[in-house]
Amino acid sequence: MRGRGWRLLVCALLLGATVPVYAAGGILVFGDSLSAAYGIDRSAGWVALLRERLAAADASLAVHNASVSGETTAGGRERLPEALARTEPDIVVLELGANDGLRALSLEAMQANLAAMIEASREAGAEVLLLGMRIPTNYGRDYGERFHASFETLAERHDVAYVPFFLAPIARDRSAFQDDGVHPDAAAQPALLEHVWPALEPLVTKVRQTSAAR
Repeated sequence: MRGRGWRLLVCALLLGATVPVYAAGGILVFGDSLSAAYGIDRSAGWVALLRERLAAADASLAVHNASVSGETTAGGRERLPEALARTEPDIVVLELGANDGLRALSLEAMQANLAAMIEASREAGAEVLLLGMRIPTNYGRDYGERFHASFETLAERHDVAYVPFFLAPIARDRSAFQDDGVHPDAAAQPALLEHVWPALEPLVTKVRQTSAAR
């Protein structure tokens, strides 16, 4: 627990109040519409389901969702410092880049933005999980392959936990998407959580062990 969490806990003890010890710390999910539960009830999104799973096992590990629909890596890079300062996360799940690809933006700029966010998260004391993406084939094979390879390159270069393709379990199932064919529907959200969990669970375990040793 970092400085802000300790201050809140001390205040609670002095005032005789009961407050959650998860006021700061935990997991920050920092993404776009895929993590912001676009088009469905926010409580049905995969991030909300993650919050429920962790709350059932360990109520001290909060989940903060700072995802914004339509966000690019450039926008995320601008927003991240405030989000890190506000939530003081132990883990950052970085799910950005899809909108860069859909807008055919510079892949070099996308990589630079993601790299900056990885480093900023680490400097704030957080572990990082990077969620990779793919884009439709109509963007051209070369651009599509370089887009996807960008995430793997970043994961290897910065040695962070990595999910190669966030939408892999539902990508070929048209019925798993809303009418726009882009955003997963509510029924698909549990599959997304189960896909992310094997990469996220070791980080959660590490945070719990570190907290227990303090």
